[in-house]
Amino acid sequence: MNGGHHGVPGAGSPVLTSWFLQKMCFWMLSCCLALQHLAVQASLLCIFHLLLLPTLPEELPHAQAPSELLARSLFACGISTLLQTTLGSRLPLVHIPSFEYLVAATVLSSHLSLGATTDRNGTAVASACPAPHCTVTASWAASLQEVSGAVLVSGLVQLALGVSGVWGWAAQRCGPMVLAPCFSIIGLSAYKEAAFFCSTNWGVALLLMLLAVTFSQHLGSCRLPFCAWLQAQRGLTEPSVPTLRMFSVLLPFAGICVIWAILNHLHISWESLDLGMARLSWANSTFHAAWVHIPYAGEWGWPLLTPRALAVGIAMAISCSMNSVGCYVLCGRLLRAPRLPPHACNRGLCTEGLGSVLAGLLGSAGGTAASIANTCTISLTEAGSRLSVQVGALACVVLGMSPRLAELLTRIPLAVHGGVLCVTYAVAVGMGISYFQYADIDSGRNIFIVGFTMFMALLVPRWFGMSPAHLATGWVPLDLFFLSLLMVPIFLTGFLSFFLENTVSGTMEERGLLSELVPQKAKEGNCHPRGERGKASQVYGLPTGLRRLLPSSCKAFPCCFLCPGREEEEEKEEEESCHVTEEETGAPGEGTHLLPKCGLGQQQLASRPGETEVPAWHTVA
Repeated sequence: MNGGHHGVPGAGSPVLTSWFLQKMCFWMLSCCLALQHLAVQASLLCIFHLLLLPTLPEELPHAQAPSELLARSLFACGISTLLQTTLGSRLPLVHIPSFEYLVAATVLSSHLSLGATTDRNGTAVASACPAPHCTVTASWAASLQEVSGAVLVSGLVQLALGVSGVWGWAAQRCGPMVLAPCFSIIGLSAYKEAAFFCSTNWGVALLLMLLAVTFSQHLGSCRLPFCAWLQAQRGLTEPSVPTLRMFSVLLPFAGICVIWAILNHLHISWESLDLGMARLSWANSTFHAAWVHIPYAGEWGWPLLTPRALAVGIAMAISCSMNSVGCYVLCGRLLRAPRLPPHACNRGLCTEGLGSVLAGLLGSAGGTAASIANTCTISLTEAGSRLSVQVGALACVVLGMSPRLAELLTRIPLAVHGGVLCVTYAVAVGMGISYFQYADIDSGRNIFIVGFTMFMALLVPRWFGMSPAHLATGWVPLDLFFLSLLMVPIFLTGFLSFFLENTVSGTMEERGLLSELVPQKAKEGNCHPRGERGKASQVYGLPTGLRRLLPSSCKAFPCCFLCPGREEEEEKEEEESCHVTEEETGAPGEGTHLLPKCGLGQQQLASRPGETEVPAWHTVA
């Protein structure tokens, strides 16, 4: 074109220079978004270990410092996140040990700390240290190995549930009257932990919340000089990106940590720790971990597969699977993506199961599950990039191989953890309430289902938490199994709402099954009216290169639950022509879900460097 002057752009070509600046800006945005996800993930990992370690029988040995436990969790979560975004549901989900793992692990570790063992009949009997060589370290190590055994069992069970397609089938039968109380309870279930950590310094926690709300809600349209590029559509120039909104969690988080570092350097303490929180503080720990240490299976001993670990592991798998399925649905709704297909849900649970198996073999005290907090961050920042999550996952793997760097995470102020919980989990509560618009909330049937399930989900865990001895079947593993389930609010909410929704009679309109929960743009224009499945294939489907490598027998039982159906494959072909038409008429690079578009990206830029590729971010209408 233009007489062939730009056939091979030179070093000083404005086209090549513009393309280079655009790609550099794109990677800068991706790295900053990855750092934001990493900050939220690190905060949740610290919360998990801070609440779990005091429940173990004895103090932590010197050789197994909290930094090494954090490093192993980071390593497993990073690999699991990469599997999720590549082979799993393909949603931009970050993996962490969720609170469901914390409840079950706390139940098991609290039981072990009492020094209880079981006889041949499985009944609890008191035990003492039988020999002089029975030391504190051995007791702590054995307890951690049994918790790791429960994590290993949960991963295997979750993998089996994903391959069998149980949760994919159940997710398709969850209407608004199931999703609304589940999301609301997921958000409300973290209020105790949030208040616990905020109480160390309410001023710091409130400051973080105030800054996050101001940046995301009041200054969302404020654009600061960050990077510039030319916008191809209409010949307009886009000077910057909405920095304050896109980094409404990272900027307050980083700002408060910098202030804390300055005050700490000046020996000014701002955390008020009472006797109940004294063991939560890592301030007295010293930097003694190695700079580089690659974790491997069996380094701290192999996981113990006792009957108690088996029972708690099964309970872990059930409750964490319910949490993850809800996270898949929530993430898809926040990204305005089509409804989650069963095969994507099953693949996502399989990748989480593999991550939990890896975490258990490495000796971690928690498995891997989709992070509700990171998903809710997408709503606050209105930016959900799959690439940024993958970059953050690689950073997790690197931190996991350097305990000295992971030890820096233990210096995060405790009040910051509480502020992060308050800001992120509040979005889950609001998203749950928003689902009520699709059902007849004035119906007496729906009022009873919602009120009863949410009330019982808060009542039962509270009662068993105060008096766990009331549940005594005579067999300790069975007691631990029921306690691990009944003390998890999401399990009670999901089970009761699903049971009542499918047993109590009601019309389709009352249940909200006639409403469109996700906007279907495929019905507009000349697109096929059933094109939602084709769009779902482009969002949740495996990469094209990977699909070509898979054998045709992958659709045979039991792997048929991990592959799309025949109808979805046919509709995907019909949707491709419609998808190309939308790309030609829309702005380059813009999308409704910030997932990489099929046909755009590195290959298109390489073939047509003269066109401008604008990094996309999602804007809620």
